[in-house]
Amino acid sequence: MALPNCSLKVNRELLDPGFESYRLSLDSIPTYNVELDAAVAEVKLKDSQYTLDHVRAFGMYNYLHIDPWYEDSVYFVDSKGRVLNLTVTLDTALGKPCEMFRFESDPSSCEGEQLCASLSLTSATWATLSDGTGKLTLLRTSKRGESSHIKWEPMFSERLGEPFIIVHSLAHMLSHVYTIEVLLLRVQKDPSDTKGSGFSISLEWITVDNSAGQGESKERKYGVRKRRMMKGKSVPHYTAVEPRGKGIIVASEKPFAFTEVDGLPLEEPPAEDMEVENSDLIYFWQQTEEDVTVCVRLPEGTTKDDIRFKLTVDCLRVGVGDHAPLLNGQLFAPVDPEASTWTIKDDKSLEVSLQKRSEGPLWSEVVLGDRRGEYLMSDEQKSQLQQRLSYLTAEDLNPNPEKDKPPCNAQEMEDCDMFPEDSSTLMRFDGATLKPTHVVSLGSHQFLFSVHIDPSEMPAFCLRHDVDALLWQPRPNQDNDIWEHISTFNALGYVQASKRDKKFATCAPNFSYAALCECLRRVFIYRQPTPVDTVLFNRKQGRQVGQVAKQQVANLDTNDPVLGFRATNERLFVLTANNLFVLKVNN
Repeated sequence: MALPNCSLKVNRELLDPGFESYRLSLDSIPTYNVELDAAVAEVKLKDSQYTLDHVRAFGMYNYLHIDPWYEDSVYFVDSKGRVLNLTVTLDTALGKPCEMFRFESDPSSCEGEQLCASLSLTSATWATLSDGTGKLTLLRTSKRGESSHIKWEPMFSERLGEPFIIVHSLAHMLSHVYTIEVLLLRVQKDPSDTKGSGFSISLEWITVDNSAGQGESKERKYGVRKRRMMKGKSVPHYTAVEPRGKGIIVASEKPFAFTEVDGLPLEEPPAEDMEVENSDLIYFWQQTEEDVTVCVRLPEGTTKDDIRFKLTVDCLRVGVGDHAPLLNGQLFAPVDPEASTWTIKDDKSLEVSLQKRSEGPLWSEVVLGDRRGEYLMSDEQKSQLQQRLSYLTAEDLNPNPEKDKPPCNAQEMEDCDMFPEDSSTLMRFDGATLKPTHVVSLGSHQFLFSVHIDPSEMPAFCLRHDVDALLWQPRPNQDNDIWEHISTFNALGYVQASKRDKKFATCAPNFSYAALCECLRRVFIYRQPTPVDTVLFNRKQGRQVGQVAKQQVANLDTNDPVLGFRATNERLFVLTANNLFVLKVNN
């Protein structure tokens, strides 16, 4: 069945086409250093964890956790098995991190595979914790901002199989039943994957609640109520559960799908695809500079009344009767629906004529991600293409590539020229049916980072669009545009591509700045444009400059690699093995 494609709609009012560049500011950034009593509980990759997915999931793990409910409060786990908190009120009087919880046994002494301990702040009064050996613990924290000295109380602890890290959690209440949704990530050996890395990625969505009472007192105890398993072939860039557990959103290079519920494999319903002859191709298409013509093959006996046709500026849906759509999704480029038509040809095919909104540019496909069509090129187009490519071919080999035009050198390509092997997708799955309801082909929109903007909403995510970086907020309660463009960081998409040693990226919840951090020492801060106090004049364009966007660089006094990186509206927190640095970015 074809997935219901949709699109990310950019808010043009949030773009700045006149943005020039960042100006390097030599203003120093006040930096404060907290020396740790014990090293951070870093777990290095073993020889058996050799794939790129292991590096992405565990080698690039952010060991520092920000509290979205209480500003300027961060958490991490140290080598003594302690969950430590540092809350900043006055930068010049930073105290020592306070212990909130301690593991009963040292996770590092556990036999077998071990991952890094992971923490997720579930709500204003709850947290979820993994020791890295396969054990999940739910902790009641009280109101952390008001009771930062109170130790956390474990309310549930259970081993859930192979080791995992927690990637997201949230809590909600219905009819006096308190429910916690947790997403666990594993990289597991997959014997069936003989052509790939030999590993697969699993996302397990676990629901824990206190609906069942035990004993004569019927005291409500927390327990696992539901377990749902998803499988994929790449570590997701982003994954989160929707509020009240109504669904899940996953962004990844390779698609995910639900495979199990409570240990039982999901039964795939029989396919309802129509028989349109035995062929993978279901449509053929041609184009000119002005329009695109699509011929969709129809089942025998189809009449005009059977056709289900819907066309908008950027989406096309073609179906027959109540069957699954033959063609459904986002168009390669906008069209003019009023000037577009369809007709049935010889009772065998549906001919759709799409009028391009922008004449000139040629399309590479009709519906994004749909590979079931064949492009038929006219003789005139073939001749033009051969003329354009003639300089690339010759009957004789070039014995001296240094002369004239040397061939392309792949080593000279920048990161911004590289694209994923598979087209990345952003998918929303319904929590009840476990079926995808929305899918966006991200194409060349490189994933940059995710960040908590509002604790009452899902984490936002940042994607590269051309040279800019656009921040998107999932809004699953909105029927159509469930991903809303909420902010833009000018030219950050291009800038970050030049930082080859970049490890982490983030932004302030109020969008006042974005920040990048390298593996060692250096932190780059990119501020939003602000009005200038003095008059500046652009000589090239002959106009006055009213705003300037500043770039600042901070060098940390350490030789230890960076393990964690988080931002608040006023501060940046940088965690290394033995130090926690606090950078005062805004006053």
